[in-house]
Amino acid sequence: FDPRHYLRTHCYGWPKTGPHRLRFLLESVKDLRETLKRKGSTLVVRKGKPEDVVWDLITQLGSVTAVVFHEEVKEIL
Repeated sequence: FDPRHYLRTHCYGWPKTGPHRLRFLLESVKDLRETLKRKGSTLVVRKGKPEDVVWDLITQLGSVTAVVFHEEVKEIL
């Protein structure tokens, strides 16, 4: 969870993530973790800036050969 997603917007000061969206997100992550657990896997969940959290995970694991990510598409006005 990137804390920057839970701040207020620059223009109007509105929350970027409201309580209903946050609840949906938390329930979805919980469901995904439970589904993976039933299949013998797991889900790593961390809070922090992704660029820091991913680096820390790579350092902890030590045997990472690839990292795959996606970038959110920003709307161009």
